[in-house]
Amino acid sequence: MKQLNFSKIQQILKVPDLLEMQKQSFEWFLQLDVKPQDRKIQGLQASFLDVFPIESGDGAMTMDFIKYELGKPKYQSPEEALVRGGTYSAPLRAYLSLSAKQESGKLKQIMEQDVTLCELPLMTETGSFIFNGAERIVVSQLHRSPGIIFEEDDEKKQSILGKPLYFARIIPYRGAWVEFEFDIDNVLWARLDRKKKVLATTLLKACGLETNAEILQTFYESEEVEIKSENAQKIIGHYAIEDVVDKSTGEVIWNLEEKAAAPIDDKTFRTMLEKKLPKIRMIAGKPKEDNPGVIMDFETKGHVKSPSEARFEIYKKMRGQDFIVKEQAEEYLDNIFFKSLRRYDFSIVGRYKASRKLKGLYKDLAETDKRFAVPKENKRNLCLEDIIVTIKYLVALNTGLSSHEVDGEKIEYAVDDIDHLGNRRVRSIGELLENQIRVALVQIARNIRDKMVKDDKAITPRTLINAAPVVAIMRKFFGTSQLSQFMDQINPLAELTHKRRLSALGPGGLNRKRAGFEVRDVHYTHYGRVCPVETPEGPNIGLIVSLAAYAKVNKYGLIETPYRKVEKKKFADEMEYLTAAAEDDIFVAQANTPIENNRIVSDQVYGRLKDDYIFMDADKVRYMDVSPMQVVSVSAALIPFLEHDDANRALMGSNMQRQAVPLLVTEPPLVATGMEPSVAKDSQACITAKTSGKIIYSSADMIAIRPDDSKEPDIYHLIKYKRSNQDTCVNQSPIVESGAHVKKGEVIADGPCTSQGQLALGKNVLIAFMSWEGFNYEDAILVSERLVEDDVFTSIFIEEFEVEARDTKLGPEEITRDIPSLSGDALEHIDQDGVVIPASMVRPGDILVCKVSPKGEQQLSPEERLLKVIFGKKAEDVTDTSLRVPPGVYGKVIGNRIFVRREKLSKPEEKRRLEEINDEMKKHLDALKAFRTESMKAPKKGSDIEEFYKLMEKKIKDKFTREKELLRQTGELSVTVNKVVKIYVALKRRLQVGDKLSGRHGNKGVVARILPKEDMPFLPDGTPVDMVLSPLGVPSRMNIGQILETMLGWAAHHLNTQMICPVFDGAKEHEVVEQVKLARKKLIEKGVPERFVPDEYCRITLYDGRTGEPFHEKVTIGYLYILKLIHLVEDKVHARSTGPYSLITRQPLGGKALFGGQRFGEMEVWALEGYGAAYALQEMLTVKSDDFAGRTKMYEAIIKGDFPPPPGVPESFKVLVKELQALALDVELIKTDGDSRDKKTETEKETSKKKVSSKK
Repeated sequence: MKQLNFSKIQQILKVPDLLEMQKQSFEWFLQLDVKPQDRKIQGLQASFLDVFPIESGDGAMTMDFIKYELGKPKYQSPEEALVRGGTYSAPLRAYLSLSAKQESGKLKQIMEQDVTLCELPLMTETGSFIFNGAERIVVSQLHRSPGIIFEEDDEKKQSILGKPLYFARIIPYRGAWVEFEFDIDNVLWARLDRKKKVLATTLLKACGLETNAEILQTFYESEEVEIKSENAQKIIGHYAIEDVVDKSTGEVIWNLEEKAAAPIDDKTFRTMLEKKLPKIRMIAGKPKEDNPGVIMDFETKGHVKSPSEARFEIYKKMRGQDFIVKEQAEEYLDNIFFKSLRRYDFSIVGRYKASRKLKGLYKDLAETDKRFAVPKENKRNLCLEDIIVTIKYLVALNTGLSSHEVDGEKIEYAVDDIDHLGNRRVRSIGELLENQIRVALVQIARNIRDKMVKDDKAITPRTLINAAPVVAIMRKFFGTSQLSQFMDQINPLAELTHKRRLSALGPGGLNRKRAGFEVRDVHYTHYGRVCPVETPEGPNIGLIVSLAAYAKVNKYGLIETPYRKVEKKKFADEMEYLTAAAEDDIFVAQANTPIENNRIVSDQVYGRLKDDYIFMDADKVRYMDVSPMQVVSVSAALIPFLEHDDANRALMGSNMQRQAVPLLVTEPPLVATGMEPSVAKDSQACITAKTSGKIIYSSADMIAIRPDDSKEPDIYHLIKYKRSNQDTCVNQSPIVESGAHVKKGEVIADGPCTSQGQLALGKNVLIAFMSWEGFNYEDAILVSERLVEDDVFTSIFIEEFEVEARDTKLGPEEITRDIPSLSGDALEHIDQDGVVIPASMVRPGDILVCKVSPKGEQQLSPEERLLKVIFGKKAEDVTDTSLRVPPGVYGKVIGNRIFVRREKLSKPEEKRRLEEINDEMKKHLDALKAFRTESMKAPKKGSDIEEFYKLMEKKIKDKFTREKELLRQTGELSVTVNKVVKIYVALKRRLQVGDKLSGRHGNKGVVARILPKEDMPFLPDGTPVDMVLSPLGVPSRMNIGQILETMLGWAAHHLNTQMICPVFDGAKEHEVVEQVKLARKKLIEKGVPERFVPDEYCRITLYDGRTGEPFHEKVTIGYLYILKLIHLVEDKVHARSTGPYSLITRQPLGGKALFGGQRFGEMEVWALEGYGAAYALQEMLTVKSDDFAGRTKMYEAIIKGDFPPPPGVPESFKVLVKELQALALDVELIKTDGDSRDKKTETEKETSKKKVSSKK
């Protein structure tokens, strides 16, 4: 089929590899392709280096880390791990050396050893993990970035000066937070680790600004004033910035340690005049008005005088101890902030963000005071400079300063927007794993220090290390973490989107109950980074988002998006990726700006600056969007005419494409967006050629290519009828023939939901927008029987059933065909081992696996025991616990897998089994040789056959070698399990009433009726339509995209052309009409009468299939791409007559999974009361609910044909009586037919007798 692309904008940049984020992050974590000595300090390497070396308490022994490596995986491939229900992982080994301190003080190495820490799950080529036999994804987390953040205080709105109050937070990647806040009196406080608060000056003194003078000189501008009478106004009532000392005598006239917050008084001024002091340095301006924060601290209760006092004060507040060890108090701040990377990590990202925001203040501080320096990029601890610049910035905000210049550089003061993507970053799989392993290693280090004793001669790294914490943490992370999720595998798009998902939830993230509206809302920085459309409906809306199509995550975890560089209206060759923060001051032109010869044509260009859309002179434009599609995610980019759909419906459309079920026969959309091939390739649903070459073999399960540059052929194994996580069918089929030549990257095999290398989620269906007898009321859909007959929407599901034979207390369970009390008919499709034969058709109640379990021992008479000894076990000693087909499952058995517990084989047994495997291999190779001899007679094909022979020979040898390896391994089954049997049943699901269908525009509905095709409305030429949709579903939903798609789809069908309409750059309305006109013209030229052809808006008179009468109005018809969603009625519909009951309430269980009943609730009771159906109601509340004695009687009455028994007492009434008795109300039931009380049970009589006797 030829293609017609309506895009006006040339695609400059290809869509990047859509799985890059996951794969790159895991490679970054492992660094497997880097030599140990060249590894960067990141990922796994960083985890080890942050914890090692480990020293013993007395410093006598040290354990150093040398390198780590991964061993060989237990399973050869992820597929094998999936089948065997295991984890695809490799052993992680750390090489460690142990050294002891000699008397001379030097370290002497005792021993170097490798220690296995855990089995580390490995990422598959598709970016997932196989954990415990299930495919899982670790979703990337979008969390608040470390750095220094300033916000307005919502709780304390105004200070006494009437100004808004602000607070600052220094947020590290790991460690204690430092927060600064003002109280209403404008006193500046510091809060450490979100606990008690101390005065900011106390923290400054503890950190290194030891005197009041140093603090004042750091935070205030100073001026020198000559001490003479005429300057009295400038000195009296103002504040000194340093101690006033008479140099001739050394007398301190004004001591700042005592009077820092007091202005110089008249008496002191006169003393200075008398002493003839030349000059005094004063604080410039009015500090208590301009900048009260710091100076107010000096007169606040709790102000300390010396640094050691400050450290004691902080230690006391943080630890809450009265008894303080001096050394601990002195080292406390160093340990939690300044020295130890184990306790505090500001991280490279935090440092990058702080340096970027406060660059001018750091520079100014370093230039004005030589004690300070600008922190380096790789400094991961907190430093005094950070605290000082944070306070300076906060004070400037609090005084209402918007900006000021320092050495010609402008410093702007503004609060941070926490929802800005400059303040949020992505933690991908590599970083999440690094954090988990670090936590485990810290636990191990603690244990090692406890075990390190110098005198112990037998000490080695292996004896010191207990790897249990690493194993436990890995298991917990992959098994139960909120970010490790069961992979959504309904179709390739669902899989791909799941891997590109970003979640704000999870450890260290938000809580969905506490997350407000702002966090969830679309932010202007999401443009090109996060999709504004695709997010779940419900409680997670806005908290789980998708990465935009062109977005990348940089080394800091910040999301970047590409832009074209522009200089003087001309485009540069390179692209530039910008983060949200870098883009903030930049005007970006839109992608649809008119261009000719690589230059901008117009003088004025429309684009955006922050969250504003404005016109700008073309000469000033520096950046331009790469593509109109860069705004949205992959799912939204698959919706044609997205620009004509309301955002709410576009959201539903992108979410429902992920729920589309793979159909039996796939078909690409007539109206596509051009994104389909990228999704099919990058999701790896299709198989692509790794190299260019000639196809020498192509069959349903294997393709072999001889590359142009090599003689060794490439083999591609195709997946055949594999069950996905959601029970859909994954099947690949070749689309190339032997002898053909393929290029590198070309698609050679289609997978589920793909057709000729394009994503194909649904079917192109002829639809009409009209009402039909009310059958499409409320979005219901009327469907033609043709869609069922031709298997248009038929899909295959594969269900897995599993049974285990265990060792029980009464003896082992057995899987065997010999089951007492079973007829031959019930076993006709069971093989000798008691397992169903593949290709058998099964229905509910059929046996899949025959299993017997031992019964409990009954008391036997002496005669029975004697007979048992003579004749052996009775057949009645076992119960039938066979696995049967559950209700609603009709299908074909497509395979089974049997896993037997393997103990270590004895030598003779192992030898016998190896001989069997060798014989089997010889048979296969002999058959292959015979095939070669026969096939060589064919002319011209000799070399290909010889090549194919070598290939197959290698494949057979590999297979049997693996079987020999498995023979020597002991089994993976748990201790009490002897045998596990898995049965796979394929179910063919045809379209039926109640199935959910949907278009790509959020236009969803349920099949209400399947009408014979002769009754469907038909076109004037006699063609019946396939589907009738309600026209009322369009105007209120505002998804006009479906109408345009319908029209263009009709034109595409008749022109035999696939129409490509990229998002925001597709066909305009007039172009759609032109294509319809073109198709009309083509049909009329072919001789089709004009009355058989719809008008230019695709409207035509339809005829009623039942009467042949025309409908009054013209109807819009055309081809719409319809998807069948996984919400199938067969999985949901459920009925029960009798079934299991709850032991506690004696009521039926609930839900389909437990084969429960339907709840007859309060409102349903009202309905029956309204009808006066007293007996029906009485049955509902007694025998059908919890009158368990009445149930049995009713059953007997029905069997015997008697009248129903009289009403009994339901269990819930007895519960009510007991609850009332618990409240000391003696409630008893009294019969209505006489004075006698209701008969009490024997036990109740006994208890009442005991009560009476005890009272006596």
